[in-house]
Amino acid sequence: MAMFTDESLTQITEAEGLAFAREVLRVEAHALERVRDRLGVSIARAADLVYRCPGSVIVTGMGKAGLVGQKLAATLASTGTRAFPLHPAEAVHGDLGRIRAGDIVIALSQSGETYELLRLVPALRRLGAHLVAITEGVGSSLGQAADLCIALGPLQEACPLGLAPSASTTALMAVGDALALLISKMRDFRAEDFALYHPGGSLGRKLCHVEEVMRTGAQIRRARPDETVRAVFVRLAGPRRRSGAILVEGADQKLLGIFTDSDLARLFEKRREAELDRPIGEVMTANPVKIEVGATIADAVEALKARKISELPVVNRGGRLVGLIDLTDVIDLVPAEPEE
Repeated sequence: MAMFTDESLTQITEAEGLAFAREVLRVEAHALERVRDRLGVSIARAADLVYRCPGSVIVTGMGKAGLVGQKLAATLASTGTRAFPLHPAEAVHGDLGRIRAGDIVIALSQSGETYELLRLVPALRRLGAHLVAITEGVGSSLGQAADLCIALGPLQEACPLGLAPSASTTALMAVGDALALLISKMRDFRAEDFALYHPGGSLGRKLCHVEEVMRTGAQIRRARPDETVRAVFVRLAGPRRRSGAILVEGADQKLLGIFTDSDLARLFEKRREAELDRPIGEVMTANPVKIEVGATIADAVEALKARKISELPVVNRGGRLVGLIDLTDVIDLVPAEPEE
């Protein structure tokens, strides 16, 4: 991590550095406010065009705007729109073959005069693609060439020299987000749709359904209510994926109760060893907390946390046991308890 040292502070103090950093944020925040006030119906029209697009959305830009374009393409793709980034220099060397008639090209350029983008326009016309520009003004070369132009208006960069893209790229990214999320809203994009495109990571796991990650088959310790506790533990001994619960089910496979390692420990703590030879149905916890198939992992985590339990049986709508969510399977998704 970069740190201010005595040598680096010969020209600027920590207080001055903090003040400068805050000023950069102030300038960029002000730029967003101005763009918000200037935003016109063109963004709604562009969203409608993308929503109705039968093909793909191609996002392009040069330099820093191109990097923002990559983020916009990723956001569109993750919220239900088939979208890809395209580098304009690569486009004129063969990658224009990725574009088909009816596709939409979103071109990002603050000035609207980026040469590499303007040289794409004739080819896009021949290919039959639509062009949406996000740029400073409709009067720019790119703005005039586009079918739709989302105009940001002139912006003051946060860079003291007025050269390094800063406020302008912040505005481009924010407007790109507004466009992508508007399209997502038009698609009625929901949490379950989001999960489909985000199966990895903690966010994706939370949105998965319990049946996608629950333990099944030999991974579950099952027992009949008339078996003794001792007999159950002897029968289930041996190598298997460990679970701290025995799930008790009837002849119809409906869940009747649960007997956990904690229940076993309590028998010994209270000197009730004789109950080891009694039917497990008499010492189990009847009608335990459970969750139905179709629920999300987030729902399961909330149930585990709220009831302070470690095992959560999964049943179908008829109450038949189909799986088990163990705390160890989702421990990374359980928020830590606040320290006292």
